Amino acid sequence: MTTPRKLHVKTLGCQMNVYDSQRIADVLAHSHGLESTDDPAQADVLLLNTCSIREKAQEKVFSELGAWWHDYKRYRPELVIGVGGCVASQEGDRLRERAPYVDLIFGPQTIHRLPLLLNQAQGRQAAVDVSFPEIEKFDHLPLPRASGPTAFVSAMEGCSKYCSFCVVPYTRGEEFSRPLLDVLTEVAVYAEQGVREVTLLGQNVNAYRGATPRGGVADLAELIRQVAQIDGIARIRFTTSHPVEFTDTLVAAYAEVPKLAAHLHLPVQSGSDRILRAMKRGHTAAEYLAKIDRVRAARPGLSLTTDIIVGFPGETEDDFAATLALVEAAGFDEAYSFIYSARPGTPAAALADDTPLAVKKERLARLQALIERQSQAYVETLVGSVQTVLVEGPAKRGQGRLYGRIGNNRVVNFLASEQLVGQLVDLKITAVSVHTLRGELSSSRHAA
Repeated sequence: MTTPRKLHVKTLGCQMNVYDSQRIADVLAHSHGLESTDDPAQADVLLLNTCSIREKAQEKVFSELGAWWHDYKRYRPELVIGVGGCVASQEGDRLRERAPYVDLIFGPQTIHRLPLLLNQAQGRQAAVDVSFPEIEKFDHLPLPRASGPTAFVSAMEGCSKYCSFCVVPYTRGEEFSRPLLDVLTEVAVYAEQGVREVTLLGQNVNAYRGATPRGGVADLAELIRQVAQIDGIARIRFTTSHPVEFTDTLVAAYAEVPKLAAHLHLPVQSGSDRILRAMKRGHTAAEYLAKIDRVRAARPGLSLTTDIIVGFPGETEDDFAATLALVEAAGFDEAYSFIYSARPGTPAAALADDTPLAVKKERLARLQALIERQSQAYVETLVGSVQTVLVEGPAKRGQGRLYGRIGNNRVVNFLASEQLVGQLVDLKITAVSVHTLRGELSSSRHAA
């Protein structure tokens, strides 16, 4: 019997990349019978699915590729190395100039063409396709395969907001939404495979406008309502959002759809109106806070997280103080914060930036200390409460512990039988840290 050939896909970056990596594995399992492996040393095909939002992420790509060459390909020339995602889209053929041992390069919208590209690469010809065929990608992908009780589902891709710091519109193209029925069908396929929670994805997912079978258009709120009607789906999430597109219908969904998780990730990037204008975000700090107030009124107890950039070109101490004030006013219980890094080809890359790096690092430390205090205060309110948890699998440290997530997306570790994996259970929260909770099965145990 011939040993099946192996595929290793390493994912760098966002949840969209996690989704794409799973679809890459689906495509090549269907076309070439490749079996996924977590061990790159066992692989016949090594693919790196990349992100270029920050400079460090891009440099990590070339570091990883160099390690693959040094450890594997120089000993096995027939090994195929490929690069996909946003770095591939941005760099194209230039990527091979820096890493000539790369055999194939594909963009986020050409995953469905991987079988042909792989055939070309195996024939020792460089294979490059970083075009933007938009919805064609989804028309040619095989049915998805679940790998646990949770799944990502792409509702739309691309972005048309053109924030001055962001490379996404240039690497993933303009916004386009999948038809409503296509998204619902993918969710239904996952539900039949035991998936209980889906996360609807998009670079700006609340701009979703999917065509309906009767010629209409469904927004994200309508998509959420229809996903909630699919048997087996118990919890719905979505990410990532843009404040400008956060509509009243979406606010209403938080009040009217119990299956929609009580968590919102809404990037604000800065609390300074001057910096927000320079970022071309299209909203003010007050407008952002007003939208947060409306969502919290619709869903009391909502968990709120965000993204914040520190040290955007021209940021003054007053601008940074405005960001700290907004963080406190919004009451974020978690935030992804990082120092601005210029991305080639974006308008912000041409802006003068005379703030010393040491100042930016000091500001980031102050911001993260504030967020950590707020996060700790938030999780401490959970002690003694009973939370519904979707059990996802064994905890990293094992010892009979499982892990799952509550509605606010926090991870909980607890002792229980692995027979509960994939089920919703009620846990009493017994202890907390900033990033992880501990719990025990409550007397009711199984959630409704």
